[in-house]
Amino acid sequence: MPNPGDLILGIETSCDDTSLALVDEQGRVFAEKTINQFEIHAGYGGVFPELASRAHVHALMPAIEDVLKQGDISGQDLRAIGVTRGPGLIGSLLAGVNFASGLAIGWDVPLYGINHLRGHLRSVDLEEKRLSYPALVLLVSGGHTFLAYLKDQHHIELLGSTRDDSVGESYDKVARMMDLGFPGGPAIDKLAKTGSVTVRFPRPLIKDGYEFSFSGLKSAVARHIEQNPGDDPANVCASFVAACIDVLMTKSRRALSAYPANSFAIVGGVAASPQIREQAAVLAEEFGATLCLPPLKWAADNGAMIALAAWDYVKNDWKQTLKTETRIPISEI
Repeated sequence: MPNPGDLILGIETSCDDTSLALVDEQGRVFAEKTINQFEIHAGYGGVFPELASRAHVHALMPAIEDVLKQGDISGQDLRAIGVTRGPGLIGSLLAGVNFASGLAIGWDVPLYGINHLRGHLRSVDLEEKRLSYPALVLLVSGGHTFLAYLKDQHHIELLGSTRDDSVGESYDKVARMMDLGFPGGPAIDKLAKTGSVTVRFPRPLIKDGYEFSFSGLKSAVARHIEQNPGDDPANVCASFVAACIDVLMTKSRRALSAYPANSFAIVGGVAASPQIREQAAVLAEEFGATLCLPPLKWAADNGAMIALAAWDYVKNDWKQTLKTETRIPISEI
């Protein structure tokens, strides 16, 4: 059993998952509760922000009661609380920050506002230490797509990000076009496994630098579906996934060639894709880098990664701002 001061509570409410966890300094998860909102947003084909924030408000109290019971700990015995302050949906962020503020005051424990993107970076070290520096990190999620080079945890260089849609957002929008449900990523990956690459969809910006663009690819899929209503959905999915992975791996290969890395990490919800994991393993081996992937359970948004990131704030005495922001650069703490 952990001793008083051994655990940090992480609270994640940046989008549509209410997730809380108790994590120690080594990344061991002692308790966790995640409440998703799939049924709430399914009819909209994406996240409805107002409904998301309301759902967080209703879910937070039952979740904290569950987590404290699992961990057999009282709030006063926590080392600190870490809560996502951004980037994300402003209503969802405020729900989490306001709730965490009340807990911190009531329990008299320190409270840290955590950069959600840094939480994803730390997800690869949940349950066991995996990342070594320098590292190249590809973050692929529903809200973000970027490449970053980490000399260490204090020096992060953003190499390139998406100019429009994230890759995860594109997955969801293509799934909506094909009536595959929400969230779209798992449905597309599953169907793609049974299909063949029969369409050469565009690979936007594939020859240029480290920036991404997925809106043109998404539009090309929409036109193809409209013009070829009888095409096998499995083949459409396989062709779409192939285009996404081609762009992601080509950019990553370019970055690994220019920025030598001990580790190549892929984080974010889309990192759960089996196709991406397979291709990333090949690329890491090519450059002699260790492939670092979060356990599948911790790929999507979760409170555990926020708690582990909060340990960095505690140990480095980083600022304790709770300013909620819809956009925060990866380099900002």
